[in-house]
Amino acid sequence: MEVRRSARRRRMVSAYREGDTVVVLLPARMSKTEEKHWVAEMLSRLQRSETRRRSPTRTSDAALLARCEELADRYLDGVQPSSVRWVPPMRTRWASCTPAEGTIRISERLRDVPAWVLDYVLVHELAHLRVPGHGKDFWDLVHRYPKSERAIGYLEGLSAAAGLGITEED
Repeated sequence: MEVRRSARRRRMVSAYREGDTVVVLLPARMSKTEEKHWVAEMLSRLQRSETRRRSPTRTSDAALLARCEELADRYLDGVQPSSVRWVPPMRTRWASCTPAEGTIRISERLRDVPAWVLDYVLVHELAHLRVPGHGKDFWDLVHRYPKSERAIGYLEGLSAAAGLGITEED
């Protein structure tokens, strides 16, 4: 691990991997006690982030299907897809569903989002297995997931920041 201090850095603390070394960036005026606290905090955050990215749900279609089954049982009365799979990044959407076939496709753009955002997208697509459109009945199902509004906001921000132009359908 390497700690780098900067006189230009005022408040922000950050950490990243540079090869096998973890680099923690700190303001130069930070005390040794604050440094100790922030180094431990940033190492913990980095580890959580890396663990989340390595999660089997993020790499395996089978794990994605298993997660859908859990979410369907919890929020959608057990409706089950026939298949769920990661697909190359879609240009205009985060995911898609073919209700007649029971298939769900999740854009690889979502591999690094927080788990609760991915869960929202899965619930959204599972709801399409019951209600194909985006009417009131559909949104009533989707909003059974408690973090749906928060996840919609996250995805809108992600889309805006990346200039993707992806929006939630009404």
